[in-house]
Amino acid sequence: MKAVILVGGLGTRLRPLTSTLPKPMLPMLNRPFIEHVLGNLARHGVTSVILSTGYLPAVFADHISRMRDDGLAIELVEEDHPLGTCGAVKNVADRLDDTFMVLNGDILSDLNITHMIDYHRKKQAVATIALTAVEDPTSYGLVPLRNDGRVEMFVEKPSWDEVTTDLINAGTYILEPEVLRAVPAGETYSFERGLFPHLLEDGRPVFGFPSSSYWLDIGTPKKFIQAHQDMLEGKLPIELPGEEIKSRVWAGEGSDIDAEAVLYGPILLGKNCTIKSHAVVIGPTSIGDGCIIEKGARVEGSVLLDGCRLAESAVVKTSIIGKEASIGRKVHVDEVSVLGDRLDIGEDNWLRRGIRVSPDTKIPPGTIKF
Repeated sequence: MKAVILVGGLGTRLRPLTSTLPKPMLPMLNRPFIEHVLGNLARHGVTSVILSTGYLPAVFADHISRMRDDGLAIELVEEDHPLGTCGAVKNVADRLDDTFMVLNGDILSDLNITHMIDYHRKKQAVATIALTAVEDPTSYGLVPLRNDGRVEMFVEKPSWDEVTTDLINAGTYILEPEVLRAVPAGETYSFERGLFPHLLEDGRPVFGFPSSSYWLDIGTPKKFIQAHQDMLEGKLPIELPGEEIKSRVWAGEGSDIDAEAVLYGPILLGKNCTIKSHAVVIGPTSIGDGCIIEKGARVEGSVLLDGCRLAESAVVKTSIIGKEASIGRKVHVDEVSVLGDRLDIGEDNWLRRGIRVSPDTKIPPGTIKF
């Protein structure tokens, strides 16, 4: 089966991380996130993938050969202008001559695709939508079902008085090529507000596939951190790179950890990391290649991308630090703050309460105190 992955979004909710990288190419446990999506497809026998992109397409092109090494045939298709979720698939309709899949490229899931395909075929559906239950469905597309599993209606971002189910659109679809005939070519068009309601109006068999599989939209800093933490805690199957040097602590080759450093897993350290004496790293934490944690520094529940350096007595909690950022002495970063690439934060600054700092910013010592 062929899959189309929608990777064209701007990822604005994750700025400044997405200033230079598309969201699906952000590192997730030191691998581009899209590789986790592709891995689940490959486990279920998908062999051909189209990446539909529009934002920073060259970044995907740079990595596409490595992605193909996993045995997937991958084609990159760039939109001339944004076409919406369904318009992007219509744009590659000439490549889709059999039952195919569509996935949002910012969803982390271990969805059982094999079972979903079997369900689609058993129901003789023209469209099957993966559904997941959430505590607060008001930010998503609600999908009530009939007793036989057919979709009754679609309610986009309902108010609480419209909530009749906790099942939402999980962003994975199995479709028959014929449904694309109703989609206008070259126009912005969505599945959620366009094609799926149209199919229901025509009485076509559209089914929901409720799943209890792990599911998370990684599109906000809080969710991005949560995705790392959930994977490190084993909430979905993944083989962590590196060697398990102590219980639930994995380190890449070339990493040097002082005997007097304190590490409480789960922790992933990349290659060539240095953890100096009396530094403390508390999981779930992911640290990229070539990071340096100086004496007495502390990292807790955070994500550090490649090449970060934390000076003595710096503290990073529940936050994200971009590539090659330099965090000075006694700097505190906390409360889901996001610091961009190549920052230089002078000593004794306090960055908290979800602050976001753009790439290449230099902050003098003692400038910011929350």
